Amino acid sequence: MKITFYGHSALGIEVSGKHILVDPFITANPKASHIDINSLKADFILLTHAHGDHVVDVEAIAKRTGALIVSNYEIATYYGAKGLQSHPMNHGGSWNFDFGKLKYVSAIHSSSFPDGTYGGNPGGFVIEGEHKNIYISGDTALTMDMKLIPMRTKLDLAIFPIGGNFTMDVDDAIIASDFVECDKILGCHYDTFGYIEINHEQAIKKFFDKGKDLMLLEIGSFIEL
Repeated sequence: MKITFYGHSALGIEVSGKHILVDPFITANPKASHIDINSLKADFILLTHAHGDHVVDVEAIAKRTGALIVSNYEIATYYGAKGLQSHPMNHGGSWNFDFGKLKYVSAIHSSSFPDGTYGGNPGGFVIEGEHKNIYISGDTALTMDMKLIPMRTKLDLAIFPIGGNFTMDVDDAIIASDFVECDKILGCHYDTFGYIEINHEQAIKKFFDKGKDLMLLEIGSFIEL
């Protein structure tokens, strides 16, 4: 499994020969100006919620690639009405896709499209691939529901927002990693704008002091599991 960071909460995941994009917010992010969305491959687009900083490039990419948009019922219906392929889910539901099993799990946040349309309840995703399992929490507060995830799935990686203000901060993300029983963390949703700027060295040290590995990738770089 190859995971590429495209800035903010945007990710590219390659697994079982399929290309997945998560929360594509790229063209409107000055820090990701070197990423050309027209070069990105996408068989699936996973959306945690409807805020503009997670969906701004969905339509352009989906129209070009024919990607299947997977999200909650309201978001899937919104894009389906625009003629795009979509697959609706809801909390606790799972589905077997070509890349593996996908489960839509709880998140505590808000969700509305930039045009004001209701975006349903926000969520996260658990991906069980052929060899590796990952949890993408989406924008969320620290929640006790995270403790349910390792009851069903042993994780190899958890992807958490760590910028604070709108989501968990670094200290809450450390607790979240305990809840999901995963010590390998990829940070996201930080530094994009003033409210969520963090001290990288301090964040990494806090995780290290707890025996955990926090990865803060440069935009466009990747890891392999």
